[in-house]
Amino acid sequence: MGLQNRPDPNPLVTPGIANPAVTQATIGQTICVSGYSSSIRPPVSYTRPLKVRQIIAYGYTDTATSSYEEDHLIALEDGGAPRDPRNLWPEPRVATLPDGTAVGFLVKDHFETWIHVQICLGAMTLDAGRHMLADDWVGAWLANGRP
Repeated sequence: MGLQNRPDPNPLVTPGIANPAVTQATIGQTICVSGYSSSIRPPVSYTRPLKVRQIIAYGYTDTATSSYEEDHLIALEDGGAPRDPRNLWPEPRVATLPDGTAVGFLVKDHFETWIHVQICLGAMTLDAGRHMLADDWVGAWLANGRP
């Protein structure tokens, strides 16, 4: 049986890779500028074939591409590498924890935005935000009160 509805990526395949152009010193010219993420987002012509390959590599039993969002583990808005396959994974649209808590792609998207705001306000360092996403985003989301 495949690893269906897993809320986090396999760290051996998708460890999360930072964008070297984004540093704590450059956040005011990069991630904290409106439109930055859109300006570096890879096109679907790049991400769609990658998603198809990764769905197979992940061993998902549901191979419909519509069941997944090709997601940056470290979000672009939080200084993630835009095209490195080690930072991209087929994130299930629907995923739940054993207690029934939903942790699909929309939950992670909201958490990424919360981290982004914290970084740009100076309440969190860039590295801390990146580590929350790459190390255990679900655990970090729970520990921070499910923002």
